[in-house]
Amino acid sequence: MNDCFYLMESEEETLRLELKTDPEHVEQQARWAGVKQGMRVVDIGCGTGKTTYYIHKLTSPNGKTVGIDILEDRVRYALEHYKKDDNIDFFQRDIRKPLTDLGSFDFVWIRFVLEYFRLGGLDIVKNVCSILKPGGIICLIDLDHNCLCHFEMPERLEKSMFGLASALRKNANFDPYMGRKLYSYLYDLGFQEIEVNVEAHNLIYGELNKIDAFNWKKKLEVAASRSGYGFNEYKAGFVEFFDEFMQFFSSPKRFTYTPVIMCKGRKPHK
Repeated sequence: MNDCFYLMESEEETLRLELKTDPEHVEQQARWAGVKQGMRVVDIGCGTGKTTYYIHKLTSPNGKTVGIDILEDRVRYALEHYKKDDNIDFFQRDIRKPLTDLGSFDFVWIRFVLEYFRLGGLDIVKNVCSILKPGGIICLIDLDHNCLCHFEMPERLEKSMFGLASALRKNANFDPYMGRKLYSYLYDLGFQEIEVNVEAHNLIYGELNKIDAFNWKKKLEVAASRSGYGFNEYKAGFVEFFDEFMQFFSSPKRFTYTPVIMCKGRKPHK
């Protein structure tokens, strides 16, 4: 895998990111984390820039918001669609490398990024903290049991889902359980005033809406193809697995949820 590998990248990834990002939830999470008017904020792994834009609305009119992403095409999209004024900007950066040229920030936001770095997540947080001012706030947000909480799923389908998750951990550096690690990251780095909040990110029951159907369809199509998992529970392999999952997931009887864990802390003054 190359240095800029992103597990979910596909021709439709920009659309998936745009559709699944709920501005109301972003603003609620940002307010809980402590984003305020006038702050200088950096959005780490900004994707399409949609999240950055709605955080920026909370810092306006005299705040500054910067979004960074490793993919050039994603940054280009963000500049074209979300650079609404001079106080919001987007840059291509590798968050595993020094970021000090961006200046210092009052607030660092890392949402749905660390799950793609099962190995190296703590190092990324440590690196990003180098651009957080003493007394500044960092907020880490990630899912836990990502894609794994469903009822009533057929036994072989459940076995395949957990096998797929295990293969992604091993072969793609993806961590379905990243959410539970966030508190320890801030604790180990000596952050103060640490607070944790847990709520439902996915809560799906009854009739399946088009956004959830598309989002989960792409998750399986893209991630499964890169997992290295054999789907030996099915004679026809992935195709049969995929068909059974979508049949299960489309049923209004299905109950699916995914917890999201949010952890914030304040950088100590030296």
